[in-house]
Amino acid sequence: MTRPTLTRPALTRRTIMLSAATGGTALLFAPHLARGAGGAVAQPAPRPQANAGFYQFRIGEIRATVLSDGVIGGPPRIYAGDAPEAELRAALRRAFLPTDHLTLNLNTLLLETGGRRILLEAGAGSTMGNDAGRVFANLAAIGLTANDIDVVVISHTHPDHVGNLRAADGGKAFPRAVVFAPAADWDFFVRGDPDLSYMPVPEEFRRRFGAAIKRSVAPVAEAIELYEPGTEIVPGLTTIAASGHTPGMAAFLVHSGAEQLLLTADLAYHPVVNIDRPWRPGPDRDKEAALAARRRIFDRAAADEMLVLGFHYPFPGLGRMRTVDGGYAWVPANWRF
Repeated sequence: MTRPTLTRPALTRRTIMLSAATGGTALLFAPHLARGAGGAVAQPAPRPQANAGFYQFRIGEIRATVLSDGVIGGPPRIYAGDAPEAELRAALRRAFLPTDHLTLNLNTLLLETGGRRILLEAGAGSTMGNDAGRVFANLAAIGLTANDIDVVVISHTHPDHVGNLRAADGGKAFPRAVVFAPAADWDFFVRGDPDLSYMPVPEEFRRRFGAAIKRSVAPVAEAIELYEPGTEIVPGLTTIAASGHTPGMAAFLVHSGAEQLLLTADLAYHPVVNIDRPWRPGPDRDKEAALAARRRIFDRAAADEMLVLGFHYPFPGLGRMRTVDGGYAWVPANWRF
């Protein structure tokens, strides 16, 4: 008996698009396609409740994990204070971003080296909205708890970087951890009564912002370790002077063997408005000092083709910088499974 010849349809852009569009409905009209060899209906695989909030990689011998604490955000104008309005809106539209709200991620970094676990930035917790405070769940997702953290290092003492230091009961959220913070920031925000009039936000927000800093760091205040820029916190982790955004903000350099990772803290909020465009963040306290720090550190990152982690960049916040036309361009790193 001669078998009928099956004609394979030509693959064109149209047939590919139609196949993709009708893929879901094919099972409605051909239910046998959903059955296995024994005729049993295939069961859908269980799905996680949310996307992963951690990303693991290595820096030489150092094991590194980006742990998301969630997101915050606000009007784009806050994060690009000197941008012409029409150009700002056009840049956001070209990046397929809303023009009325810019989302900022909260990318903390866990380092495992020398028998210690070091967390760079504590995250916001509940200090700046309800979409943060996820770092503890993401620690649990990789089999750890807050009690497993030995050291927490803060780049600057804004609430979105220190909020998780305080537990819900008012105690230490990281019970065993030694906490490091920049001395100049501690003097300005914690010991003093800071003048926040430079921030382009309503006065009520400024008041809550300042109070959130003091409340967040209160559980660790007696045992805080204050550092100066250039300090090596542990072998393989060095702080870099980056003041301007705050009086004492530091960037971080993680290094092991020939490999390096540069953490830029709040030198930029989002690549679309502060790297691919030269616009200055509105909350920078000393805008000229912040600009100088941004150029110095971004130039180094571009020249050395360093892997960079941006605290507020789209998760997981990893990429590299290039110099272009007197400015910079952000190149996200390829995802590794």
